[in-house]
Amino acid sequence: MYIRKNQRNLTSAEKKSFVSAVLELKRRGEYDEFVRLHVRYHVSDAEGGLRAGHMAPSFFPWHRRFLLEFERALRRVDPNVTVPYWDWTTDNTPAATLWSEDFLGGTGRSRDHQVLTGPFAYKAGNWTIRGGVTEGKFLTRDLGRPSEPVALPTKDELAWAMDEKVYDAAPWDSTATSGFRNRLEGWMSGGDAPWCNHNRVHRWIGGHMLGGSSPDDPVFWLHHAFVDLLWDRWQNKHPKATYLPKSKLGAGDPQSGRAISLVEPMPPWNVKPSELLDHRDLYRYEG
Repeated sequence: MYIRKNQRNLTSAEKKSFVSAVLELKRRGEYDEFVRLHVRYHVSDAEGGLRAGHMAPSFFPWHRRFLLEFERALRRVDPNVTVPYWDWTTDNTPAATLWSEDFLGGTGRSRDHQVLTGPFAYKAGNWTIRGGVTEGKFLTRDLGRPSEPVALPTKDELAWAMDEKVYDAAPWDSTATSGFRNRLEGWMSGGDAPWCNHNRVHRWIGGHMLGGSSPDDPVFWLHHAFVDLLWDRWQNKHPKATYLPKSKLGAGDPQSGRAISLVEPMPPWNVKPSELLDHRDLYRYEG
């Protein structure tokens, strides 16, 4: 078992090791395979077919396995590296150490949102975008979206999701009006803003984090490590709650073949959500 730390508690050496391992995966071509995988399973309500990764109950277990696969790849490079998490309710400005020159770099310049600082800047020579949402080869961000400002989720907005007692609810998509999954994934606003929690973070960062190729920005992994941690905290807060739906939806259900139940396999790993409800034998979170 290993530990995932809050990014704000990483030592300089731990930051360097994480960045070096990510850059090595990029050099080997492995990193871009993770981006392509996320694009492949970035299926919305408006599209036909199975929704494994998004707008569906399997949002949490699918990303837990995705994160584990990435972490295993990092640890093949350096066995001491783990994926840190970013608590965006606390480190909630572009001045946070997350965006420092020695870690993820900062926001993009105003005219094209190209990131010019840090190890993932195109000009550093180690981070070329391949097959992203734009033709540009450089990583883009627009932290806080200054032209139309957006704020990161607050502790109260997060609590609104964490207080929900039911895991998910019909129709098991982005229109569900109750359920922890949809509140945290962020399709229900819970207020005046059209996006909340997980989705708002993607929008606050902007650039490549806006689309299916969001793992092109390494902050994706820190964001989803925190989402994974929040699922864990929710389970501890509501010990009697369970993943829903428990069984395969019937043929007459409009979400049959589109939403994955507790006992159905998730592609591309052929693993069931029931196998990913507990991570304590693999890793734990510090803090």
